[in-house]
Amino acid sequence: MNYCYLDTPIGKLLIAGDENAIHRIEFPKRGKPALPERDWILSAKGPVAEAVRQLREYFAGKRTGFDLPLAPQGTDFQRGVWRRLQEIPYGETISYGELARRVGNPKASRAVGAANGSNPIPIVIPCHRVIGSNGKLTGFGGGLPTKEALLALEARQLSL
Repeated sequence: MNYCYLDTPIGKLLIAGDENAIHRIEFPKRGKPALPERDWILSAKGPVAEAVRQLREYFAGKRTGFDLPLAPQGTDFQRGVWRRLQEIPYGETISYGELARRVGNPKASRAVGAANGSNPIPIVIPCHRVIGSNGKLTGFGGGLPTKEALLALEARQLSL
Protein backbone atom coordinates (compact mmCIF):
# COMPACT_ATOMS: atom_id res chain seq x y z
CA MET A 1 0.00 0.00 0.00
CA ASN A 2 1.25 3.47 -0.88
CA TYR A 3 0.61 6.44 1.36
CA CYS A 4 1.35 10.11 1.74
CA TYR A 5 0.39 13.01 3.93
CA LEU A 6 -1.55 16.07 2.89
CA ASP A 7 -1.55 19.31 4.89
CA THR A 8 -5.08 20.69 5.07
CA PRO A 9 -6.95 23.31 7.09
CA ILE A 10 -8.16 20.49 9.38
CA GLY A 11 -4.70 19.00 9.91
CA LYS A 12 -2.40 16.55 8.19
CA LEU A 13 -4.36 13.75 6.51
CA LEU A 14 -2.88 10.33 5.80
CA ILE A 15 -4.04 9.01 2.42
CA ALA A 16 -3.41 5.36 1.54
CA GLY A 17 -4.14 3.26 -1.50
CA ASP A 18 -2.75 0.77 -3.94
CA GLU A 19 -2.30 1.01 -7.70
CA ASN A 20 -6.06 0.55 -8.18
CA ALA A 21 -7.90 2.50 -5.50
CA ILE A 22 -7.93 4.58 -2.32
CA HIS A 23 -8.35 2.42 0.79
CA ARG A 24 -8.05 4.91 3.66
CA ILE A 25 -7.96 8.54 4.64
CA GLU A 26 -7.12 9.16 8.27
CA PHE A 27 -7.48 12.29 10.35
CA PRO A 28 -4.76 13.39 12.78
CA LYS A 29 -5.13 12.04 16.29
CA ARG A 30 -4.56 14.41 19.20
CA GLY A 31 -2.93 16.87 16.80
CA LYS A 32 -0.47 14.33 15.37
CA PRO A 33 -0.68 12.71 11.94
CA ALA A 34 -1.95 9.13 11.83
CA LEU A 35 0.79 6.56 11.40
CA PRO A 36 1.02 4.26 8.39
CA GLU A 37 1.13 0.48 8.69
CA ARG A 38 4.66 -0.95 8.84
CA ASP A 39 4.66 -2.37 5.33
CA TRP A 40 3.28 0.73 3.61
CA ILE A 41 5.48 2.68 1.19
CA LEU A 42 5.74 6.48 1.26
CA SER A 43 4.77 7.24 -2.32
CA ALA A 44 2.18 9.53 -3.85
CA LYS A 45 1.46 7.90 -7.18
CA GLY A 46 -1.59 6.56 -8.98
CA PRO A 47 -4.86 6.94 -7.06
CA VAL A 48 -3.04 8.41 -4.04
CA ALA A 49 -1.66 11.25 -6.16
CA GLU A 50 -5.09 11.85 -7.67
CA ALA A 51 -6.68 11.90 -4.21
CA VAL A 52 -4.16 14.52 -3.11
CA ARG A 53 -5.00 16.66 -6.15
CA GLN A 54 -8.76 16.37 -5.64
CA LEU A 55 -8.58 16.98 -1.88
CA ARG A 56 -6.49 20.12 -2.45
CA GLU A 57 -9.18 21.35 -4.85
CA TYR A 58 -11.89 20.51 -2.30
CA PHE A 59 -10.17 22.47 0.47
CA ALA A 60 -9.55 25.37 -1.94
CA GLY A 61 -13.29 25.49 -2.65
CA LYS A 62 -12.86 24.40 -6.27
CA ARG A 63 -14.31 20.88 -6.02
CA THR A 64 -17.73 19.75 -4.82
CA GLY A 65 -17.43 16.04 -5.61
CA PHE A 66 -14.80 13.38 -5.97
CA ASP A 67 -14.05 11.05 -8.86
CA LEU A 68 -11.72 8.49 -7.34
CA PRO A 69 -11.55 4.71 -7.38
CA LEU A 70 -12.41 3.62 -3.84
CA ALA A 71 -11.95 0.28 -2.07
CA PRO A 72 -13.28 0.68 1.48
CA GLN A 73 -13.04 -2.50 3.51
CA GLY A 74 -16.10 -3.39 5.55
CA THR A 75 -19.16 -5.58 5.84
CA ASP A 76 -21.87 -5.60 3.18
CA PHE A 77 -24.04 -3.45 5.47
CA GLN A 78 -21.23 -0.92 6.03
CA ARG A 79 -20.46 -0.69 2.31
CA GLY A 80 -24.18 -0.13 1.63
CA VAL A 81 -24.23 2.74 4.12
CA TRP A 82 -21.06 4.21 2.60
CA ARG A 83 -22.59 4.06 -0.91
CA ARG A 84 -25.62 5.99 0.39
CA LEU A 85 -23.34 8.57 2.00
CA GLN A 86 -21.87 9.31 -1.41
CA GLU A 87 -25.35 10.31 -2.60
CA ILE A 88 -25.63 13.19 -0.11
CA PRO A 89 -25.04 16.36 -2.13
CA TYR A 90 -22.23 18.76 -1.32
CA GLY A 91 -23.28 21.26 1.33
CA GLU A 92 -26.34 19.28 2.45
CA THR A 93 -26.90 17.28 5.60
CA ILE A 94 -29.25 14.47 6.57
CA SER A 95 -30.03 12.80 9.88
CA TYR A 96 -28.99 9.31 10.91
CA GLY A 97 -32.67 8.36 10.78
CA GLU A 98 -32.96 9.59 7.21
CA LEU A 99 -29.81 7.69 6.27
CA ALA A 100 -31.32 4.54 7.83
CA ARG A 101 -34.44 5.07 5.70
CA ARG A 102 -32.30 5.48 2.58
CA VAL A 103 -30.45 2.27 3.41
CA GLY A 104 -33.82 0.53 3.59
CA ASN A 105 -34.04 -0.06 7.33
CA PRO A 106 -35.67 2.91 9.11
CA LYS A 107 -35.20 1.36 12.55
CA ALA A 108 -31.45 0.90 12.10
CA SER A 109 -30.26 4.42 12.87
CA ARG A 110 -27.83 3.17 15.54
CA ALA A 111 -26.36 0.57 13.18
CA VAL A 112 -26.16 3.20 10.46
CA GLY A 113 -24.41 5.51 12.92
CA ALA A 114 -21.88 2.80 13.74
CA ALA A 115 -21.26 2.16 10.02
CA ASN A 116 -20.94 5.89 9.44
CA GLY A 117 -18.39 6.07 12.25
CA SER A 118 -16.30 3.27 10.77
CA ASN A 119 -16.03 4.89 7.33
CA PRO A 120 -12.38 4.39 6.29
CA ILE A 121 -12.43 7.12 3.61
CA PRO A 122 -13.91 10.24 5.24
CA ILE A 123 -14.41 13.46 3.29
CA VAL A 124 -14.47 11.57 -0.03
CA ILE A 125 -17.22 9.36 1.44
CA PRO A 126 -18.88 12.30 3.20
CA CYS A 127 -19.82 10.95 6.64
CA HIS A 128 -19.51 14.51 7.96
CA ARG A 129 -22.83 15.32 6.26
CA VAL A 130 -24.82 13.18 8.71
CA ILE A 131 -26.14 14.98 11.78
CA GLY A 132 -28.50 14.34 14.67
CA SER A 133 -32.28 14.44 14.11
CA ASN A 134 -32.38 17.66 16.15
CA GLY A 135 -29.95 19.33 13.73
CA LYS A 136 -27.02 19.12 16.14
CA LEU A 137 -23.61 17.80 15.23
CA THR A 138 -22.96 14.40 16.74
CA GLY A 139 -19.99 12.03 16.89
CA PHE A 140 -17.33 12.17 14.23
CA GLY A 141 -14.05 10.26 13.89
CA GLY A 142 -12.13 13.43 13.20
CA GLY A 143 -13.74 15.24 16.13
CA LEU A 144 -16.68 17.63 16.14
CA PRO A 145 -14.53 20.71 15.35
CA THR A 146 -13.38 18.95 12.17
CA LYS A 147 -16.95 18.03 11.23
CA GLU A 148 -18.00 21.62 11.84
CA ALA A 149 -15.11 22.92 9.71
CA LEU A 150 -15.97 20.62 6.79
CA LEU A 151 -19.64 21.63 6.88
CA ALA A 152 -18.69 25.31 7.15
CA LEU A 153 -16.34 24.99 4.16
CA GLU A 154 -19.14 23.52 2.06
CA ALA A 155 -21.70 26.07 3.25
CA ARG A 156 -19.29 28.94 2.50
CA GLN A 157 -18.69 27.71 -1.05
CA LEU A 158 -22.41 27.33 -1.71
CA SER A 159 -23.05 30.91 -0.57
CA LEU A 160 -20.56 32.40 -3.05
